Amino acid sequence: MASSIQCLLEEISGVEDPIEELQSLKTALFSIPVSALRDSVSGQRFDVIFSLLSSNEREQVELCVDILERILMALSPVHLVQNYRAELQGGLTHPNEMVKTLALTQIGRVVEHPDAVTEILSNHGILQAVILSIGEEKMAVAKQAIQSLSKLSHSKPGLDKLFHSDLLKVMKDVMARSDIIRYRIYELVIEISSASPISLGYCASSGLISQLLSELTGDDVLIRATAIEMVTTLAHSQHGRQYLAQQGIMDKISNMIRGADTDPFSSLYLPGLVKFFGNLAIMDSPQQVCESYPAFQNKVFEMALDPDPVMMGVALDTLGLLGSTVEGKQVLQKTGEKFKAVFSRMSQLASSGATELRVRSLEAISQLLTLQPEHQTEDLLALTESWFHLLSNQPMDMICNISTQPFPELHCGALQIFTAIATQPWGQKLMINTPGFMEFVLDRSTGQTKDAKDAKFELVGSLVGSSTAAEILGSQHYIRLKSYLKEGPYYVSAVAAVSTEGAD
Repeated sequence: MASSIQCLLEEISGVEDPIEELQSLKTALFSIPVSALRDSVSGQRFDVIFSLLSSNEREQVELCVDILERILMALSPVHLVQNYRAELQGGLTHPNEMVKTLALTQIGRVVEHPDAVTEILSNHGILQAVILSIGEEKMAVAKQAIQSLSKLSHSKPGLDKLFHSDLLKVMKDVMARSDIIRYRIYELVIEISSASPISLGYCASSGLISQLLSELTGDDVLIRATAIEMVTTLAHSQHGRQYLAQQGIMDKISNMIRGADTDPFSSLYLPGLVKFFGNLAIMDSPQQVCESYPAFQNKVFEMALDPDPVMMGVALDTLGLLGSTVEGKQVLQKTGEKFKAVFSRMSQLASSGATELRVRSLEAISQLLTLQPEHQTEDLLALTESWFHLLSNQPMDMICNISTQPFPELHCGALQIFTAIATQPWGQKLMINTPGFMEFVLDRSTGQTKDAKDAKFELVGSLVGSSTAAEILGSQHYIRLKSYLKEGPYYVSAVAAVSTEGAD
């Protein structure tokens, strides 16, 4: 194989228009696995392919990129950086975004390797070019640069190079070019900070995190909205949350929620503020967050009753998130009539709102009603049952009605609610006492999409897995449900198949 590659390389170097020869080389390289290619290419030089990248012919450049991508992936990161360092550096300043992305991807491989990364750490020019790539117009190039630098920061020498050398000034200079590029650098900083408390320490001492936090209360509401998204990402890690708490950010965001009523532009950033606390509640404690920051809970209830579909959507998602935990359910129950009014609104939206809001309502309701078997105490079962009956005078009929409408996403949303109550004894009693319901569950002809079949299968699985189902539903139904489960979600009976063929 090595000799045939050598022959093809010689052919390419001997012609003026090498498109056909490049295509032949590409076909040859892609005909064998990367693992088997390693021995064939490690002893070769591919200078001719690199030299052809300087062409203005896009087809030629793209073929060269495909070839080099295959070859370089077959080489070890150490061999790659020792033999093609200059070519990688040249690729970073190439006018074609595909070449830049190729170079950045390979540098990402090198910095992940403990022996190869030292070669990059000593090459200031390459690292500077990678940072400058974050300012590229093409987002794909910038993303790859962010990814490579993020990988570099996984080691202490990498962190030292990025934050304790003049590369920090390079980063700050790139940031100053535009709002968009500034936020790309913030994205990199948040990604690095999230990795560990040590990484966060480097980023904090650079001043870049405090710069981001100051943008939360800046004059530009769109920048404010982007800043809150970044801060929410940082809050996903425990050390990130501790840092934000020390900086007083939770109180600052709570005050922003309070002040939103007097800001005519608050609708642009308010959803982000609410999502921040929603995520915080799930990661820490719903009770603690709702008690410490009552402005958050009050605003969620207010948004659920708001006519603005954006506000309603965020409120529905947040309520579903809160109500997915036992503690969150108890917090909501404590608000009494306030939550009842909101739950009633969710029921209305599920029945007759715009399709997207109906789907989000159904999703939130199913999260609120879900109760894992280990949490099924008498009090909590009474709570979920009382909430289900708040949906309407005939909640089973209401959800059945939604499940028969000709929209797959609504059908699946309704099945999710049935799945939520399927493990609870009161839910099973409602099912067996609703005429035709068990026949509907066992009927494979309802809901023909893959998602619908999967949703029905999940419902059947929840019923079969419940310790009370056999007794409440009766042995006959339980045996049929077990057969359904055994046959799988996509089973088609032989009788149905024959009759369908006859109809055709």
